[in-house]
Amino acid sequence: MSDDPAGRTASGPAESDVPPVGMPAFREALAYWVKLGFVNFGGPAGQIALMHRDLVERRRWIGERPFLAALDVCMLLPGPEAQQLATQVGWRLHGVRGGVAAGACFVLPSVAILLLLSWLYAAWGGLPAVVAVLGGIKPVVVAIIAAALLRIARRAVRTPLHAVLAVGSLIAIAWLRVPFPAIVGGAVLAGLAASRLAEHPRGAGPDTEPPALEPAARRVSLLGLGAAGLLLWALPAAALILLRGTASLHLQLYLFFTRASFVTFGGAYAVLAYVADLAIGSGWLARHAMVDGLALAETTPGPLIIVLQFVGFMAGWNHPQGMAPAASGVLAALATTWATFLPSTLLGLATAPFAERLDRLEWARAALGAVTAAVVGVIASLGLFLAREVLLPSAAGGRADWVAAALAVAATIALVRYRLEAHWAIAAGALVGWMRLAMGV
Repeated sequence: MSDDPAGRTASGPAESDVPPVGMPAFREALAYWVKLGFVNFGGPAGQIALMHRDLVERRRWIGERPFLAALDVCMLLPGPEAQQLATQVGWRLHGVRGGVAAGACFVLPSVAILLLLSWLYAAWGGLPAVVAVLGGIKPVVVAIIAAALLRIARRAVRTPLHAVLAVGSLIAIAWLRVPFPAIVGGAVLAGLAASRLAEHPRGAGPDTEPPALEPAARRVSLLGLGAAGLLLWALPAAALILLRGTASLHLQLYLFFTRASFVTFGGAYAVLAYVADLAIGSGWLARHAMVDGLALAETTPGPLIIVLQFVGFMAGWNHPQGMAPAASGVLAALATTWATFLPSTLLGLATAPFAERLDRLEWARAALGAVTAAVVGVIASLGLFLAREVLLPSAAGGRADWVAAALAVAATIALVRYRLEAHWAIAAGALVGWMRLAMGV
């Protein structure tokens, strides 16, 4: 698979611009979205490639150019781009109800599966067999992040400015403790400044790009969508205040993950470094549990950012505040999930009518390029954190786990050189972990 999940080259689309066959019935499209929710393994690259194959090449529900324009816009937005792409295609087929159905079905199976896995982990995660299996998966997770880092770096670090942003963001988040939102904001400003200098040297005229949100009718729909989104966000917040009070952990989680949802540029690996720092520092969960949660999330379908649900569940389980641990964990997980995916779904719907116009904005592309370059450093920071925890486990007094190191190296080679699918690498890691337990290694 190429760096571009849809198979484009630098010169343009790789596939022919085949027009869609026709509009499917809503029931037919809904059946596809439900099925997609259960089979969309492989991270954003695999998910986007799957949708491209199904929707453009096989079913021909959408043409090549509209699909790629929607993909480019989703890359500009915070949130899981594959879920937002499904939302935009659903909107194109059946309007708002189609977008909501596609976006919801994309994540609901993973929500249910990870909620069950989180409960099993919290209740029985200390069993030797569970510890052993997770111990085999975690080095593979380190390898998956290393492979993702290499893939993103090849695509994102294209200029000296990008290299400076990547290295600077690594130093800023890993050693200077600069908040992730500040890194994103600084990268946006750097990208915009570089774009202006490139387009208008020596005081050239102003940017004449027409505004993206020009039609008045679209503005009315955006106002309605914004009002609906605000209401959908405020109702759970009000319910949490009434049920748990303004000082409750559940409300804190809801507010924190709402803020986090607007800085999730670069996907789950980037924002997870930001979340892990606060979650561990606040005592919501232990350092090793953070790694275990990422391992569990890698085994489920859906966007990897669903790992934030695990963080919320464990925070609620560990700090029930008068509730039963399981009930507190479920409430915290659902609040976290709603706060994470509501903004991304609304952004997908809001930008869907303007995808082809937004795709042409050079300043937006420059800002995205700068943010993606900075994200390389953030993901490297997350990789260092996980590698230190997995390969130099604190439980072993900081001694190197050479079996885990060998497994991580082998998995990285398999993923990068031989393009092994991630779920097969995870299955192999689980088997190695179980064998280590059986052999007493």
